[in-house]
Amino acid sequence: MIRDDMRKPTRQGVIDAAASIAGILPPSPLLPVEIGGVVVHVKAESLQAVGAFKIRGGWWRLANLTEDERKRGVIAVSSGNHAQGVAWAARRLGLEATIVMPRNAPRVKLEATRALGAEIVLYERPGEDRDEVAAKLIAERGGTLVHAFGDPWVIEGQGSAGIEIEQQLGRAPSRLIVCCGGGGLAAGLALACPESAIHVVEPHGWDMVGQALEAGEVVRVADDPPSTICDALQPDATKPINLDVLQGRAEPGVTVTDEEVREAQRFAFSKLNLVVEPGGAAALAAALAGKVQLDEDTVIMITGGNTDADSFAETLRGV
Repeated sequence: MIRDDMRKPTRQGVIDAAASIAGILPPSPLLPVEIGGVVVHVKAESLQAVGAFKIRGGWWRLANLTEDERKRGVIAVSSGNHAQGVAWAARRLGLEATIVMPRNAPRVKLEATRALGAEIVLYERPGEDRDEVAAKLIAERGGTLVHAFGDPWVIEGQGSAGIEIEQQLGRAPSRLIVCCGGGGLAAGLALACPESAIHVVEPHGWDMVGQALEAGEVVRVADDPPSTICDALQPDATKPINLDVLQGRAEPGVTVTDEEVREAQRFAFSKLNLVVEPGGAAALAAALAGKVQLDEDTVIMITGGNTDADSFAETLRGV
């Protein structure tokens, strides 16, 4: 048997993941929208059962656990969307799930994760290393780590969205514009759609994947990074497994500002009737700001919609 830390994600794994996910979830909509005189398409992953694409990777990882691993349960680290994806899959499969989450995670994400039956262990962000917190829990309790992006099954599961896109579009997209945290979705889409350009979009100052692509090695966030409203896109660094897939496949990284993200949230609400959280709007923000070239075969990933009513209302009002 290949050890988990040696297994590499593959396109066949993405295809298998897509078949498995099609058996439990309907495809998320692919919606046309005009930007700058060009009709492009938006993949509305914000309409998933947990409000984000993370349900894909969570399901595929947990579905591939051995019987012994299922008995011991899983431990994950997340700012909220991966937490819900893992918790949803664990409840469906009858497994115990513990999620390490930042104390300052949006309340809507904390409450939704608890409602799905997962145990939450809080840590301080910034100040504590969430991977160290998870490693300590695993040493104490046992359990399988389900990493938010640096896991081959998670990458394959996220890539299932690309298989859906090709089926819905009737062809391979020319380019995929992707909200990017650690690079799990971007890597999965690169495997799913080998003919498509991959554009990773990250918050200003948190472009760890973009910097890693440029440097050819993993780069850690600065000691004093700027604040960002994109809570879902704030990992300290990508992982080698993600960089290995994206190196030579992804275009140079793009960054967006908070105001560009807010404008994208307003656009999605007014033009598509979608509620989109800040991190889920980053790719759309890049498209609206003219930071990525668009054509009729462009697909923009809207990755999450888990935002609280008060902050979303303030964004819509332009506060």
